[in-house]
Amino acid sequence: MNASSLVKLCIIAFVTINCAPQGQEVETSTAPLFPTETRTEEVAVLSTSYGDMVIRFYDQTPEHKANFIKLAKEGFYDSTTFHRVIEGFMIQGGDPNSKDDDIRNDGQGGPGYTLPAEIVRGYIHKKGAIAAARMGDNVNPEKRSSGSQFYLVHGRKRTERDVNQLLEQANNNIRQGLITAYVEDPKNADVKARIDEAMTNGNSGVVSEIVREITPLATEDFEPLSYSPKEREIYMKQGGVPYLDGSYTVFGEVIEGLALVDSIAEVRTGFGDRPAEDIPMTVRIQTMTIAPDGTIVERY
Repeated sequence: MNASSLVKLCIIAFVTINCAPQGQEVETSTAPLFPTETRTEEVAVLSTSYGDMVIRFYDQTPEHKANFIKLAKEGFYDSTTFHRVIEGFMIQGGDPNSKDDDIRNDGQGGPGYTLPAEIVRGYIHKKGAIAAARMGDNVNPEKRSSGSQFYLVHGRKRTERDVNQLLEQANNNIRQGLITAYVEDPKNADVKARIDEAMTNGNSGVVSEIVREITPLATEDFEPLSYSPKEREIYMKQGGVPYLDGSYTVFGEVIEGLALVDSIAEVRTGFGDRPAEDIPMTVRIQTMTIAPDGTIVERY
Protein backbone atom coordinates (compact mmCIF):
# COMPACT_ATOMS: atom_id res chain seq x y z
CA MET A 1 0.00 0.00 0.00
CA ASN A 2 1.45 3.40 -0.93
CA ALA A 3 1.70 6.35 1.42
CA SER A 4 -1.23 8.35 0.09
CA SER A 5 -3.48 5.29 0.27
CA LEU A 6 -2.53 4.74 3.91
CA VAL A 7 -3.33 8.34 4.83
CA LYS A 8 -6.63 8.13 2.96
CA LEU A 9 -7.61 4.95 4.78
CA CYS A 10 -6.78 6.50 8.14
CA ILE A 11 -8.84 9.59 7.32
CA ILE A 12 -11.79 7.50 6.10
CA ALA A 13 -11.68 5.28 9.18
CA PHE A 14 -11.52 8.23 11.57
CA VAL A 15 -14.29 10.21 9.89
CA THR A 16 -16.60 7.21 9.54
CA ILE A 17 -16.25 6.21 13.19
CA ASN A 18 -16.08 9.62 14.86
CA CYS A 19 -18.08 12.01 12.69
CA ALA A 20 -21.52 10.43 12.53
CA PRO A 21 -24.30 13.04 12.67
CA GLN A 22 -25.61 13.84 16.13
CA GLY A 23 -28.99 15.27 17.02
CA GLN A 24 -31.58 16.63 14.64
CA GLU A 25 -30.55 17.69 11.16
CA VAL A 26 -30.69 21.45 10.67
CA GLU A 27 -31.76 22.63 7.25
CA THR A 28 -29.39 25.17 5.70
CA SER A 29 -30.17 27.81 3.09
CA THR A 30 -29.66 26.85 -0.53
CA ALA A 31 -29.39 28.67 -3.83
CA PRO A 32 -32.41 28.94 -6.14
CA LEU A 33 -32.08 26.76 -9.21
CA PHE A 34 -33.51 29.18 -11.75
CA PRO A 35 -35.00 32.69 -11.97
CA THR A 36 -38.59 33.16 -10.86
CA GLU A 37 -39.52 34.91 -14.11
CA THR A 38 -39.64 33.77 -17.73
CA ARG A 39 -36.26 34.51 -19.29
CA THR A 40 -34.46 34.23 -22.63
CA GLU A 41 -31.04 32.59 -22.30
CA GLU A 42 -28.47 30.33 -23.92
CA VAL A 43 -28.83 26.59 -23.43
CA ALA A 44 -26.96 23.58 -24.78
CA VAL A 45 -28.54 21.10 -27.17
CA LEU A 46 -26.62 17.82 -26.92
CA SER A 47 -27.34 15.47 -29.81
CA THR A 48 -26.58 11.76 -30.14
CA SER A 49 -27.93 8.89 -32.22
CA TYR A 50 -30.41 8.38 -29.36
CA GLY A 51 -31.88 11.86 -29.81
CA ASP A 52 -31.44 15.35 -28.38
CA MET A 53 -31.42 16.72 -24.86
CA VAL A 54 -31.56 20.36 -23.75
CA ILE A 55 -29.33 21.42 -20.86
CA ARG A 56 -29.99 24.58 -18.88
CA PHE A 57 -27.22 26.14 -16.80
CA TYR A 58 -27.32 27.50 -13.26
CA ASP A 59 -26.50 31.18 -12.69
CA GLN A 60 -24.46 30.65 -9.51
CA THR A 61 -21.84 28.55 -11.32
CA PRO A 62 -20.81 31.25 -13.82
CA GLU A 63 -17.33 29.95 -14.70
CA HIS A 64 -18.58 26.46 -15.53
CA LYS A 65 -21.53 27.87 -17.46
CA ALA A 66 -19.38 30.25 -19.51
CA ASN A 67 -16.73 27.59 -20.14
CA PHE A 68 -19.17 24.96 -21.38
CA ILE A 69 -20.84 27.47 -23.71
CA LYS A 70 -17.45 28.65 -25.01
CA LEU A 71 -16.22 25.12 -25.75
CA ALA A 72 -19.51 24.15 -27.40
CA LYS A 73 -19.40 27.20 -29.68
CA GLU A 74 -15.84 26.26 -30.66
CA GLY A 75 -16.99 22.74 -31.58
CA PHE A 76 -14.80 21.20 -28.88
CA TYR A 77 -17.34 18.53 -27.92
CA ASP A 78 -18.27 17.49 -31.45
CA SER A 79 -17.38 13.84 -32.17
CA THR A 80 -16.36 13.19 -28.56
CA THR A 81 -18.18 10.24 -27.02
CA PHE A 82 -19.71 9.15 -23.76
CA HIS A 83 -16.60 7.22 -22.78
CA ARG A 84 -17.72 6.05 -19.33
CA VAL A 85 -21.23 4.77 -18.67
CA ILE A 86 -22.41 3.20 -15.41
CA GLU A 87 -26.10 2.39 -15.13
CA GLY A 88 -27.59 3.66 -11.89
CA PHE A 89 -24.74 6.15 -11.52
CA MET A 90 -23.86 8.46 -14.43
CA ILE A 91 -22.82 8.87 -18.08
CA GLN A 92 -19.55 10.76 -18.64
CA GLY A 93 -18.26 12.61 -21.69
CA GLY A 94 -16.32 15.63 -22.86
CA ASP A 95 -12.89 14.04 -23.23
CA PRO A 96 -11.19 14.75 -26.60
CA ASN A 97 -9.23 11.50 -26.13
CA SER A 98 -12.47 9.60 -26.63
CA LYS A 99 -12.29 10.39 -30.35
CA ASP A 100 -9.55 7.77 -30.80
CA ASP A 101 -9.66 4.00 -30.38
CA ASP A 102 -7.25 3.87 -27.45
CA ILE A 103 -9.48 3.25 -24.43
CA ARG A 104 -6.45 3.46 -22.14
CA ASN A 105 -6.32 7.25 -22.42
CA ASP A 106 -10.04 7.82 -21.83
CA GLY A 107 -10.68 10.22 -18.99
CA GLN A 108 -7.27 11.86 -19.25
CA GLY A 109 -7.93 14.52 -21.87
CA GLY A 110 -9.10 18.11 -21.73
CA PRO A 111 -8.51 21.62 -23.05
CA GLY A 112 -5.31 22.10 -21.06
CA TYR A 113 -6.75 23.83 -18.00
CA THR A 114 -8.97 23.22 -14.99
CA LEU A 115 -11.69 25.34 -13.37
CA PRO A 116 -12.05 26.44 -9.75
CA ALA A 117 -14.75 24.56 -7.87
CA GLU A 118 -18.18 26.23 -7.75
CA ILE A 119 -19.95 23.92 -5.32
CA VAL A 120 -23.28 25.47 -4.38
CA ARG A 121 -25.69 24.13 -1.78
CA GLY A 122 -29.00 23.28 -3.38
CA TYR A 123 -27.40 22.16 -6.64
CA ILE A 124 -27.83 18.47 -6.04
CA HIS A 125 -26.99 15.29 -7.95
CA LYS A 126 -30.55 14.54 -8.99
CA LYS A 127 -31.20 12.53 -12.13
CA GLY A 128 -30.40 14.69 -15.17
CA ALA A 129 -28.05 17.06 -13.37
CA ILE A 130 -24.84 17.94 -15.22
CA ALA A 131 -21.67 18.13 -13.15
CA ALA A 132 -17.95 18.54 -13.79
CA ALA A 133 -15.63 15.56 -13.55
CA ARG A 134 -12.39 16.05 -11.62
CA MET A 135 -9.33 14.38 -10.17
CA GLY A 136 -9.52 12.94 -6.65
CA ASP A 137 -8.91 14.88 -3.44
CA ASN A 138 -5.52 13.25 -2.86
CA VAL A 139 -4.09 15.05 -5.91
CA ASN A 140 -6.71 17.79 -6.17
CA PRO A 141 -7.59 19.00 -2.66
CA GLU A 142 -9.13 22.20 -4.05
CA LYS A 143 -11.66 20.09 -6.00
CA ARG A 144 -10.86 21.90 -9.25
CA SER A 145 -12.97 20.71 -12.16
CA SER A 146 -11.85 19.26 -15.46
CA GLY A 147 -11.83 21.93 -18.14
CA SER A 148 -14.17 19.93 -20.37
CA GLN A 149 -15.21 16.56 -18.94
CA PHE A 150 -18.69 16.35 -17.47
CA TYR A 151 -21.18 13.76 -16.38
CA LEU A 152 -24.95 13.52 -16.45
CA VAL A 153 -26.43 11.89 -13.38
CA HIS A 154 -28.45 8.72 -13.88
CA GLY A 155 -28.82 7.34 -10.37
CA ARG A 156 -31.91 5.57 -9.11
CA LYS A 157 -34.91 6.33 -6.93
CA ARG A 158 -34.09 6.30 -3.23
CA THR A 159 -36.00 5.39 -0.10
CA GLU A 160 -36.07 7.80 2.81
CA ARG A 161 -33.60 5.55 4.59
CA ASP A 162 -31.32 5.64 1.53
CA VAL A 163 -31.42 9.44 1.49
CA ASN A 164 -30.45 9.63 5.16
CA GLN A 165 -27.59 7.17 4.79
CA LEU A 166 -26.26 8.73 1.59
CA LEU A 167 -26.50 12.23 3.09
CA GLU A 168 -24.31 11.00 5.94
CA GLN A 169 -21.90 9.57 3.36
CA ALA A 170 -21.86 12.89 1.48
CA ASN A 171 -20.95 14.76 4.67
CA ASN A 172 -18.23 12.24 5.49
CA ASN A 173 -16.83 12.64 1.97
CA ILE A 174 -16.66 16.40 2.47
CA ARG A 175 -14.94 16.01 5.85
CA GLN A 176 -12.39 13.67 4.32
CA GLY A 177 -11.71 16.23 1.60
CA LEU A 178 -11.23 19.01 4.15
CA ILE A 179 -8.76 16.91 6.15
CA THR A 180 -6.85 15.99 2.99
CA ALA A 181 -6.72 19.66 1.95
CA TYR A 182 -5.43 20.60 5.41
CA VAL A 183 -2.62 18.05 5.21
CA GLU A 184 -1.65 19.14 1.70
CA ASP A 185 -1.68 22.87 2.54
CA PRO A 186 1.94 24.16 2.48
CA LYS A 187 1.17 26.10 5.68
CA ASN A 188 0.83 22.74 7.43
CA ALA A 189 4.10 21.27 6.19
CA ASP A 190 4.98 20.19 9.73
CA VAL A 191 1.87 18.00 9.87
CA LYS A 192 2.68 16.49 6.49
CA ALA A 193 6.25 15.79 7.66
CA ARG A 194 4.99 14.00 10.78
CA ILE A 195 2.64 11.88 8.69
CA ASP A 196 5.39 11.09 6.17
CA GLU A 197 7.70 9.99 8.96
CA ALA A 198 5.02 7.76 10.50
CA MET A 199 4.28 6.19 7.14
CA THR A 200 7.96 5.59 6.46
CA ASN A 201 8.06 3.67 9.72
CA GLY A 202 4.86 1.82 8.81
CA ASN A 203 3.06 3.18 11.86
CA SER A 204 -0.57 3.61 10.85
CA GLY A 205 -1.55 4.12 14.50
CA VAL A 206 0.48 7.32 14.67
CA VAL A 207 -1.08 8.51 11.40
CA SER A 208 -4.53 7.91 12.88
CA GLU A 209 -3.61 9.91 15.98
CA ILE A 210 -2.39 12.82 13.86
CA VAL A 211 -5.61 12.74 11.85
CA ARG A 212 -7.59 12.77 15.11
CA GLU A 213 -5.56 15.77 16.27
CA ILE A 214 -6.03 17.89 13.14
CA THR A 215 -9.66 17.05 12.35
CA PRO A 216 -11.17 19.80 14.56
CA LEU A 217 -8.88 22.35 12.87
CA ALA A 218 -9.57 21.10 9.35
CA THR A 219 -13.34 21.01 9.79
CA GLU A 220 -13.97 23.93 12.17
CA ASP A 221 -15.95 25.92 9.56
CA PHE A 222 -17.76 22.92 8.10
CA GLU A 223 -21.55 23.09 8.23
CA PRO A 224 -23.01 19.67 7.34
CA LEU A 225 -25.23 19.38 4.30
CA SER A 226 -28.95 18.89 4.80
CA TYR A 227 -31.89 18.40 2.44
CA SER A 228 -35.11 20.32 2.26
CA PRO A 229 -38.34 18.30 2.02
CA LYS A 230 -38.44 19.13 -1.70
CA GLU A 231 -34.89 17.84 -2.27
CA ARG A 232 -35.69 14.64 -0.39
CA GLU A 233 -38.77 14.18 -2.55
CA ILE A 234 -36.69 14.65 -5.71
CA TYR A 235 -34.30 11.89 -4.68
CA MET A 236 -37.16 9.55 -3.79
CA LYS A 237 -39.36 10.21 -6.84
CA GLN A 238 -36.85 11.19 -9.55
CA GLY A 239 -33.65 9.59 -8.31
CA GLY A 240 -30.01 10.56 -8.24
CA VAL A 241 -26.69 10.10 -6.46
CA PRO A 242 -26.84 11.97 -3.12
CA TYR A 243 -23.42 10.93 -1.81
CA LEU A 244 -21.67 13.10 -4.44
CA ASP A 245 -23.31 16.29 -3.14
CA GLY A 246 -20.89 18.88 -1.83
CA SER A 247 -17.86 17.29 -3.49
CA TYR A 248 -18.37 18.07 -7.19
CA THR A 249 -19.57 21.14 -9.07
CA VAL A 250 -23.13 20.71 -10.37
CA PHE A 251 -23.77 23.46 -12.92
CA GLY A 252 -27.03 22.69 -14.72
CA GLU A 253 -29.66 20.12 -15.57
CA VAL A 254 -31.49 18.49 -18.46
CA ILE A 255 -34.85 20.22 -19.01
CA GLU A 256 -35.85 18.26 -22.13
CA GLY A 257 -34.90 14.77 -23.29
CA LEU A 258 -34.25 13.26 -19.87
CA ALA A 259 -35.23 9.80 -21.16
CA LEU A 260 -32.04 9.83 -23.25
CA VAL A 261 -29.99 9.58 -20.07
CA ASP A 262 -31.80 6.30 -19.36
CA SER A 263 -31.22 5.04 -22.90
CA ILE A 264 -27.50 5.75 -22.83
CA ALA A 265 -27.05 4.45 -19.27
CA GLU A 266 -28.53 1.10 -20.28
CA VAL A 267 -26.15 0.36 -23.18
CA ARG A 268 -23.76 -2.58 -23.08
CA THR A 269 -20.29 -1.60 -21.87
CA GLY A 270 -16.83 -3.14 -21.87
CA PHE A 271 -13.40 -2.35 -20.47
CA GLY A 272 -13.30 0.84 -18.40
CA ASP A 273 -17.10 1.15 -18.59
CA ARG A 274 -16.80 2.39 -22.17
CA PRO A 275 -19.85 1.56 -24.32
CA ALA A 276 -19.31 -1.41 -26.64
CA GLU A 277 -20.40 0.86 -29.49
CA ASP A 278 -19.32 4.50 -29.49
CA ILE A 279 -21.93 7.16 -28.72
CA PRO A 280 -20.58 10.33 -30.33
CA MET A 281 -22.16 13.68 -29.59
CA THR A 282 -22.49 17.15 -31.01
CA VAL A 283 -23.26 20.14 -28.82
CA ARG A 284 -24.84 23.34 -30.07
CA ILE A 285 -25.69 26.50 -28.14
CA GLN A 286 -29.17 27.79 -28.82
CA THR A 287 -31.18 30.71 -27.45
CA MET A 288 -34.52 29.81 -25.88
CA THR A 289 -37.15 31.50 -23.77
CA ILE A 290 -37.81 29.39 -20.69
CA ALA A 291 -40.49 29.58 -18.01
CA PRO A 292 -39.58 29.35 -14.30
CA ASP A 293 -40.62 25.69 -14.20
CA GLY A 294 -38.21 24.83 -17.02
CA THR A 295 -40.80 24.68 -19.78
CA ILE A 296 -39.41 25.87 -23.11
CA VAL A 297 -41.65 28.72 -24.31
CA GLU A 298 -39.88 29.60 -27.55
CA ARG A 299 -36.82 28.51 -29.54
CA TYR A 300 -34.83 30.88 -31.75
